[in-house]
Amino acid sequence: MATAKFEVLSNSINAPIYLRLSIKRGLTPRAKTGLFINSKDWSKDTKLPKQSNAKNKNLKTDLLKLQAYILDKHNEAYKNNTTTDKQWLEHYIDVYFNRKDENNTKTNVTYWIEYIIKNSHLMNNSKGGYGLSKNRLKAYNSLLNRFTEFQGNKTINIKDLDNKTFNKFKKWLFEDKAYSPSTATKFLTDLQRVVKVASEFTPIAENFNSIKFKKVSTYDDDMNVITLTENEIIKIQKADLKKEALINARKWLILACYTGQRGDTLLNRIKEENFIKRGNDFTINIKQKKVNQSIKIPVLPQVREIYENGLPYKISTQKLNEHIKTICKIAKIDDLVMGKKVNKDTKRNEKKLRPKYEYITSHTGRRTFATIHYSKIPTPLLMKVTGHKKESTFLEYINQSQENHVDIILDYYRTLELKERKEPVLNIVDKASNQN
Repeated sequence: MATAKFEVLSNSINAPIYLRLSIKRGLTPRAKTGLFINSKDWSKDTKLPKQSNAKNKNLKTDLLKLQAYILDKHNEAYKNNTTTDKQWLEHYIDVYFNRKDENNTKTNVTYWIEYIIKNSHLMNNSKGGYGLSKNRLKAYNSLLNRFTEFQGNKTINIKDLDNKTFNKFKKWLFEDKAYSPSTATKFLTDLQRVVKVASEFTPIAENFNSIKFKKVSTYDDDMNVITLTENEIIKIQKADLKKEALINARKWLILACYTGQRGDTLLNRIKEENFIKRGNDFTINIKQKKVNQSIKIPVLPQVREIYENGLPYKISTQKLNEHIKTICKIAKIDDLVMGKKVNKDTKRNEKKLRPKYEYITSHTGRRTFATIHYSKIPTPLLMKVTGHKKESTFLEYINQSQENHVDIILDYYRTLELKERKEPVLNIVDKASNQN
């Protein structure tokens, strides 16, 4: 006569619960149930959760139902002369919790997230090829962790992911985890992608295709765009730096401010062989990795000076960002500004007033390039350098309203009117700056 008992083999606060099926001497397969408990709440005498709270009482009920189910399935297998080994036990535990069906087709959500991770080299990517990038792979690993936390001891299947369940997950991301709109929406859209992949193998919710989420730009979370002014760049250029590593990092920062390139492209593509002679000038001919786009960057005087005196040696983005903060602190770029920074204890972004140098990174240089040249150079030309495809995205990137054309057109007609009156054209001075 077979018996089924539960075991907890760890002393952790989130210990996995195992089920051991004792059939005969030497044949005692054991498998994880997929349920967890604080080891202090486990009774070694009853081999079940202590009945100290409602959660443990519900867990005991679930385990006893699983126990009865496995014993029934074992009796059926015994009559049919079917082997009941560890693989058999794992299969029927998964079937009981709806993690897969009787035919061994996996149906639970976490399995399909793991499926994408394991088969990432075969997945279609946004460039029309195969293979997910490191960042996409990292995003799916984050989704796996968050969704596992969300479902707790219950198993949510692909077919369960209807409008109602997506909204519950959305509410949990916003309220329980306090994620920003862009981060929460990214989790939701990645989960939609998981369902689409799984739909080729298993049924999905009938109303899945009607599930939509408002598109949220990452810039919606970052309206306090941090950039350097031209005066601050001059302060950085004049800063008295003693260490070679800081002098080298300063070159990278100046290059970022006057080439408009993001960290990876900056460090890997701004190199001597990519400087191409153009008459008396130079261009930098590169291919931006993120957008897979070839561009020509005009070499501005600040960049040419660095090129002629020796380009900086390559360092990691992480080390560059550390050095940049030190450089800006030395240069006294320390006005209090609002921005986001990861709290090392909570591992979450916290928005507050801090000295400006704390927010400066290599990416600040890219935004600085776009900002200091905006309105001086036609936006479409700037976009050819930054690689932005839509003007609306570019304007969000530098936190500019699309209504600036109103002032430009009005200024144009004011100028015409003054010319007709034969009056001198006066520069328009910002009232705020006039009061300082």
